[in-house]
Amino acid sequence: MAGLVAAAEARRLGADVRLFEKLDRPGGSMRLSSGVIWRHRDFARFRAECPGGDERLQLTLFERLDGDLRWLEALGAAVTERQTGNPLTTGLRFDPSGLTEALAAAAGNPPAQDGSGLVAGRALLEPPGDAPLILATGGFAADRSLLRRHVTREAEHVLLRTAPGSTGDGLRLGLGAGAATGPGLDEVYARVMPAPPAQIAPEDYVRLAQLYARHAEVMNERGERFEAATWSEIDVAQWTARQPRARAWLRVPTARLGERVRERTVGDMVDAAAAVGARVRREPEHVTVETVAGITTTLGGLRVDEHARAAPDVFACGADAGGIATGGYASGLAAALVFGRIAARAALGETP
Repeated sequence: MAGLVAAAEARRLGADVRLFEKLDRPGGSMRLSSGVIWRHRDFARFRAECPGGDERLQLTLFERLDGDLRWLEALGAAVTERQTGNPLTTGLRFDPSGLTEALAAAAGNPPAQDGSGLVAGRALLEPPGDAPLILATGGFAADRSLLRRHVTREAEHVLLRTAPGSTGDGLRLGLGAGAATGPGLDEVYARVMPAPPAQIAPEDYVRLAQLYARHAEVMNERGERFEAATWSEIDVAQWTARQPRARAWLRVPTARLGERVRERTVGDMVDAAAAVGARVRREPEHVTVETVAGITTTLGGLRVDEHARAAPDVFACGADAGGIATGGYASGLAAALVFGRIAARAALGETP
């Protein structure tokens, strides 16, 4: 998303834009998302929930998102809901496919779609390097070697709930240009998902997330327990990613299967897991579901300033930039939108 946003904004400002796409279609992990772009309603709550983040970056996101959402609507991206379903947050829900199409149209020239993006990025970093470069390659959630190095020794077992092109290209290019990494390289946005032998298609990543740890006992295969402490349950997913085989078992009292988590009940989510082949054990008093950590995106990345600058004439946004959600959970799509536009303006010497 961040790359398309940056290209669209730069083109709006009159720039000659070269947009390179690694995959066979644009959109990256945005296409796999729920399409909700949100911020916390209260900035103090944002700071409390993401205490390790850069306050300047967080305040920039908080103050600019509403205007940037109006910009998205003006591009023709259709809004499907005007509320997030969470009283702690505010934002809009878009259809991911429609959002991608609107941004790609505004970005102008079609992406290369031939795998040349990384090669082009390296070429732009070579002297004389007279064109500014914006890195927006989606982080490194699809690279198990980088996940093993920075996030979890159980990387071979996690479900890669992300776009296959998110393999750390921006991180490598940025470091090669003299950028530094920021805090939180070991943090990821993840969900606990039905574990194998469950069969999960990419279009079901959102629907099959098991979001009821607050109503359950959570334990690993050794019987060690973890108690959810956040409303987002990202702490549960991160803990699960570091357990043996990246597994956790959610044991729910049958009396709580009717509890609602936004538009679904706990029972709905358990049934969905069972329908795709997950191991679900039903007993008179409890239902237990075997889950695996599904990593969507990395939260750490290149260190950037409030202008999305990572190194001279090199800018980073989206999951390539760290320092926003560090220590907690915030909307990755919101960060991609706000800092994608900022990166484009800063690269062109405009006031961000």
